[in-house]
This record gives sequence, C-alpha cells and structure tokens, in this order.
Amino acid sequence: MNHLLKYLRINTKRTIKNIIAFLYTKIEPKTFVIISSLVVGVLSGLASALLKNIVHFLETEPKQYVNHYGVGFILPIFPMIGIILSVLVIVFIFKGKLSKGISNIIYSIMRKASDIPKEDILSHYITSGLSVGFGGSAGLEAPIVITGAAIGSNLAKEIKFNYRVRTILLASGSAAGISAIFNSPIAGVIFAAEVLLPEFSIPYFIPLLIASASAAVVSKFLYSGQIFYLVTEGWVLSAIPFYILLGILCGVISLYNIKATFFIEEYFEKLGKRYKKILIGGILLCIMVFVMPPLYGEGYLSIKYLLAGQFDKILPGGFSFNFIDKNLLLIIVAVLIIITKVIATALTTSSGGNGGIIAPSLFTGAFTGFFLAHLMNYLNITQLNHSNFIVVGMAGILSGVLHAPLTGIFLIAEITGGYTLIVPLMIVTALSYFISRHFHSESIYTAPLVKRGVQFRSEKERFFVRQIKVRDIIEKDFIPIHPEMTLREIVDIIIHSKRNLFPVLDDNKKLIGIITLDDIREVLLNVDLYDVILAYEVMNSNFHSIDIEADLAFALEKFEQNNVWNLAVTDNGKYHGFISKSNIFNKYLSAWASQEAEGI
Repeated sequence: MNHLLKYLRINTKRTIKNIIAFLYTKIEPKTFVIISSLVVGVLSGLASALLKNIVHFLETEPKQYVNHYGVGFILPIFPMIGIILSVLVIVFIFKGKLSKGISNIIYSIMRKASDIPKEDILSHYITSGLSVGFGGSAGLEAPIVITGAAIGSNLAKEIKFNYRVRTILLASGSAAGISAIFNSPIAGVIFAAEVLLPEFSIPYFIPLLIASASAAVVSKFLYSGQIFYLVTEGWVLSAIPFYILLGILCGVISLYNIKATFFIEEYFEKLGKRYKKILIGGILLCIMVFVMPPLYGEGYLSIKYLLAGQFDKILPGGFSFNFIDKNLLLIIVAVLIIITKVIATALTTSSGGNGGIIAPSLFTGAFTGFFLAHLMNYLNITQLNHSNFIVVGMAGILSGVLHAPLTGIFLIAEITGGYTLIVPLMIVTALSYFISRHFHSESIYTAPLVKRGVQFRSEKERFFVRQIKVRDIIEKDFIPIHPEMTLREIVDIIIHSKRNLFPVLDDNKKLIGIITLDDIREVLLNVDLYDVILAYEVMNSNFHSIDIEADLAFALEKFEQNNVWNLAVTDNGKYHGFISKSNIFNKYLSAWASQEAEGI
C-alpha cells in the first residue's frame, strides 16, 4: 500500500510538472503569471475558508458541550489546552520549526529570495487553528497570510519563476489570505502593497487584484459568514474634534501595544524551557480570561455586541456591581480590556500558541472608540454615535500598530460598510500612524527585522539587498598569513599575489589582523629585517569587519562611516573573505540593470 501511495505521489507530481512545462511554453509569460496568481488566490481562499470553519467549530462545540453539562466554569482553561496542543504539534510534527509572524515573510522577501519552506503551508494553519479555536487571545490573519505566502512562493518555485515573479506570487498569496479571511479584496491588495512590497508598480497590481478577488469569491462561496453587519451613519462636523482626540488616543494606545508586545516576548525568550513558557503564559492567560471573558478568542463577538448596542454583554458575568453606576462600570471595563488585550495576545503567542495581531488590534480599537464615545456621553460633554467611533477606532489602532494607514482605512470600510465615514477614518488613521511612527519608527512587523540588523536606505537599495547577500559577494582569493610568518615569507607571498591586502589568521582560522602594503612599506627596503620582523608585529589589528549574516545596507553604512574600501567577513570570528565597495557597486549596477530588463 505504501509503495502504491508513493508511486501515485511521484507520478502526480511528475504529471503536474509536465502540465506546467507545457503551459509555460504555450502561453505568453505575463499571461502565465496572471493565471498563476488566479491559482494562488483560489488555493489561499480554500485554505482560509477551511481554517475559518475549523476555528468556528472549535469555538462553538466545546462551549456547547461544557454548558450542556453545567461545567462552563472550565472554559477559561481552554486557551491553555490550545497552547499545549499547538506546542505538541510544533515539536512532534514539525520538529520544533515554526517561524511566527509576518516579519518573517518580509525577511524572506528581503533576504531569502522570497523562498518560504513548504512546511509553512501547514504548520501555521494547524497551530493557529488550535490556538485560536481553543480561545487563545489572538487572530487568524497572520497565519493565513503566511499560509497564502507559502502557497505563492512554492508554486513559483515549482514553475521556476525568477525572484521578481516569485515575490509577486508570494504577495498575491498574502493578499488573498487577507481578502478571504475578511471578505475584503481591496484591503487584501493594499495590505500586500503597504506591508510586504517595498516598491509597488502596475505589473504587481494586476496579479494582486486577481488573487485577492478570486480568494474573496471562494471564501464567500464556502464561508458566507460576515464578520460584522453594519451600515454606519454619516459623520457630523461637530464630531471632528472628537475624531481628532480619538486619533491621538489610538496613536498612544498603538505605541503601548507595540512596546508591551516586545517586552513580553523578550521576557519569555529569556525563560528558555518550553514548559516554563507554557505554564507561566498559560496560567496567566487563563486567569485573565476568567476575570475578563471578552479576552477569550479573537474577540469579534464582543465587537458585535458593541456595534449592536448590547453593552451589558461585555461585563464580567457572575459578579455583582450594584455598588457602582453601570455606565461608569462600562467605561472602567473598557479601559481594563484595552490595557489587557495586548497582554493576553502576547501571552498566547509567547507561551507557544500561534496567532496574529490584526484581530487583537481591531478588538482594542473597537473598545477604544467605545470608551471615548461612552465617556463623552456619560460626562454629557456631547452626544457621540457609538457605532461610528467603534468603527473608526478599529482603523486607528490597526494603522498605528501596523504602520499601515491605508490598510486600516479600506479594511474597516469594507468589513463594516463604513465608506460614509471615510473622512473620520482618514483623520484618525493619519494621526494614529503619525504618533506611533514618531515615537517608534518601526511597526510591529519591521521592528524584529531591525533588531536582527536588517536596514534599508533607499527604494533601489531595498531591491538590491533582496537580490544580493553578503555571502554572495565575498571575495576569497586573498592569501592568508600566519602571525608567526617572517617578513621574508610575507614578501614572497606578496610577489605571487595580485592583491594588496592579506588576512592574518591564527591556528583556528580566526581573523586577528590584516596586512596591507602600506603597513610594511617602511621596512620593505630594509633586507636585514626580513628574518627578524614577524607578521603579528606589523599587522593592523584595528581592522573593520562585518558578520556574514549582516545586512548589505549595514555594510554600505560601515564603508561610509569608516571610509574604507574593504571589509573583512567573519562568522563568529572565523575568517571567510572580504567584500569590497567597488564589487558591491558593480553588483548593484548589474542587479538594477537586470531588474529593468526582466520586467515580469
């Protein structure tokens, strides 16, 4: 039986490759890219619809089961169960390998030639389904974006597309993921362009549109449920000052969300052992969900309650609050939820679960808008429309956390029918984005990359850095010198070398210095010193080096800061070669010319 399955798998794969090869020779390249983007969109839409159905099942069935048997009080421990299951899947099925977060997709585009492992198609799918389905306080967007990106990247690899087209299909898969998860095709395209693609042009636009639209159709057909049903009321001029206030508030809260997320992630990284992370994170998360039930899961149900005006349903059940005014209590609860949601999300992902930040951002934004509107109404300062501020607040936090204001505007407008609020949406997202970016120049996606040394200086260099890696431009035809070599031996090496730069390596191949002709020029004419002076006495130990995994833009900055033409390349101190400014410049021109000639 196993042999039969293996035979069928091999032959199916061979048949698919033959079909692709045949189509590739018969169809014009640009048309073939469009067809490929359609396939990516359909597959991503299918994946998204299936994931939403799985999570919906996991969210509803256990609740009904425990409520039927009168043990609903055990629901708060479900998130920990989801985390444990997610960790077991990662460890035993995927051998401990799971690169979380959209920042890894951006990194793949920049530094790994848009090459995403096949395992990412399933690993994020399963772990996020378990984590969020069992009540983990996170969203499905990032995992489905990664799944879509992996589908696009691997389809492109199978077809043997070049890097540029592979990036387009990767972005198309991500756009399709957002489109399908929210039934928002425009937002999917804008998300891919704003968050993933460092440069955007018309050739990218068409495949993104095709993939996003096809994913929305598939998702709508297989999962007709809409996240929110709302046609918002028009905005009034007198509310503009309060929208400005909401934009400022969203910017501050977005900044808090980014800082809190990284603080908790860094704390859990230091814990080391997986079981410590599960225990500490899981227990804290269970306690928070018990005290504050709206923190359970993605939180979309709570947003629906707010939009429907059913404010009482966000209050913790089982507690008596007769001693306090209900409206004041709602304001206090809203503040607590705004503060704790990001903590619950960071605990979910840091302790072993998997999920995204978009749903928690929408959740926090909804409560931020509700808080401001309800506070103004409670203090009788003015009477604000709750639904309008809830909707606009969602866009505000999303814009501030992701540093993606256009995504915030169009995503919320699409999923809420809030195009009548386009002016308030623009005001709030712009202010939130400006404040968040002013105090934290990197978004929640790009900050981890900066921490890893990934930097950019211009649009052209962004493309160049993705094309060329430091390890690809290392020059290795430098003759090494041992520190105990005499000047006579060094001179003999110089005579037989075309280089004027020589690395000095110890017995462990560790770079301890360099020798140039300028370093020994003064003693070259003194033959009496040839057998007296040793290499370590004339070498320059204040050389400049760069790690083999460092970012190329960082190398360019180092060249300029130190006014040098060569940098030694090392890996944990061990010598690998040199990179030169002139070689980088030549590669730069070649790569840019290649991009202009290639097109799609």
